[in-house]
Amino acid sequence: MAQFDIVIHGGRLIDGTGNPWFYGDLAIKDGKIASIGRINPESGQRAISAKGDVVTPGYIDMHTHSDQPLIADGNAESKVRQGVTLDIIGESETVAPLEGALLEEYRLEHRRRNGIETDWSTFTGYFEKVMNGGISINVASGVSPQQVKRVVVGFDERPASAAEREKMNRFVAQAMEEGALGLTAAWHARGPEYPDEVVDMAKVVRRYGGYYGVHLGSEGFDIMEELEKTLRIARESAIPVHVYHLKMRAKSNWGRIRQVIEQIEEARREGIEITANQYPYTAMQHPWRRLFPRWVQDAPLNETISQFKKTAFRERVIKDPEFDQYVNEHGGWEGIVAARVDTESLKPFEGKTIAEIAKMRGQDPLSACFDMIYEEGMFIHGVHHTMSEDDVKTVMRVPWVSIGSDGSALNLKYPGKPHPRSFGTNPRVLGKYTREEKVLQLEDSIRKMTSLPAQVLGLKDRGILKEGYWADVVVFDPDTVADTATYDNPKQYPKGIDYVLVNGTVVIDGGQHTGARPGRVIYGPGKVN
Repeated sequence: MAQFDIVIHGGRLIDGTGNPWFYGDLAIKDGKIASIGRINPESGQRAISAKGDVVTPGYIDMHTHSDQPLIADGNAESKVRQGVTLDIIGESETVAPLEGALLEEYRLEHRRRNGIETDWSTFTGYFEKVMNGGISINVASGVSPQQVKRVVVGFDERPASAAEREKMNRFVAQAMEEGALGLTAAWHARGPEYPDEVVDMAKVVRRYGGYYGVHLGSEGFDIMEELEKTLRIARESAIPVHVYHLKMRAKSNWGRIRQVIEQIEEARREGIEITANQYPYTAMQHPWRRLFPRWVQDAPLNETISQFKKTAFRERVIKDPEFDQYVNEHGGWEGIVAARVDTESLKPFEGKTIAEIAKMRGQDPLSACFDMIYEEGMFIHGVHHTMSEDDVKTVMRVPWVSIGSDGSALNLKYPGKPHPRSFGTNPRVLGKYTREEKVLQLEDSIRKMTSLPAQVLGLKDRGILKEGYWADVVVFDPDTVADTATYDNPKQYPKGIDYVLVNGTVVIDGGQHTGARPGRVIYGPGKVN
């Protein structure tokens, strides 16, 4: 009888801590790492040769939107082929709680975008749904304070009453007891958010051992004010903070990211536990909804889209200074791309900027933008070219910044031209920024994808090659690993990643997906059994 299930032998091990690589073998049994050292390959039921390759822990993607895609296709092809073994989902919109008008809006959007029926309302319901179909990677989620408030208060922008705040706190407690990792939010300097309410919810999360993840709103002209709001919440609730996709939008802001980094460094010196993540691209992705003033962003879809044909609505939007600011921060009409449209007559405009679309339609960019949304019957998904390569490298060199794609687990049949980050984030760091441009050493690149995110998340048994830890493992060729996805042709899997194991099961075997779905839900520290 073989002593182990799998022995990976002959490779250079990078354990994820930042320590230098060493030659060693890795033995796996019952889903966990059983031994590290010199191990006879014949002691495993299967032996995998890693000669010439590097062996690392599986990559933890700190910020994703794979919630619905994992239900649509549990193989998670675009992620696991990158070496990702754990996706963290959730931001200002999370899979739960869902009730009333918010549930109906969620159903409408995801039925159309992903062909998914939202037949759950709690985290327990979502986790059961995703596991019923099986998944090839692990998944964990946060809970959004904005969403909790919308469930309790509705779409009205007003302070919550004392009774409503108590109900919001109960929803957060329920989410943590169902396994959420923490609070996940988005701050806007000019938005009508109410910090006291978020502080209360953060204190609930802190009691359960969770953290506070946050998108700094505009990430542009107002970013310092947005960061200050976040630091206030950290100070008053004493909760660890993790900033999503740290960057600086708008060409006129390029270089200012150093001010943001220094402010965070100052907060760390003060004793605030704050970290961040980034994706290695100069474009971002989200619906065109974010181009518009907050009163448009926060209104129900079924009351909003029909307004785009009305002159009075358009005039109100155009006169609002937020509209000009947000368009600028998204790269202007020359930087905003229609990445996906579902209306057949609009397909010729897919992959084009609004400036290009306007020219094709014989319109000005404003009219083209408004008309396209109305004709699509939904906010169009966009890719927005708005950041600088120098800023990306500046952020990447910061030791407390991990890697997070802000993408999704997709396959080659996914419609449109999604951001290439869903297919290439991790190999892009390993190939372009590590091997080719030497922005990082290989050991530190791996640390940013493994032990650093595990530390932020409070995971005790993942993120490091260590005996007794779950066997989430990646084997890749350091000389060839690279992303192949581009903005023009994003649906391309990376090269150079030969094997990926999730919980001890081989999912990528010789570069091919086995169809195995050994992924699990990774519950937060407050989970009640």
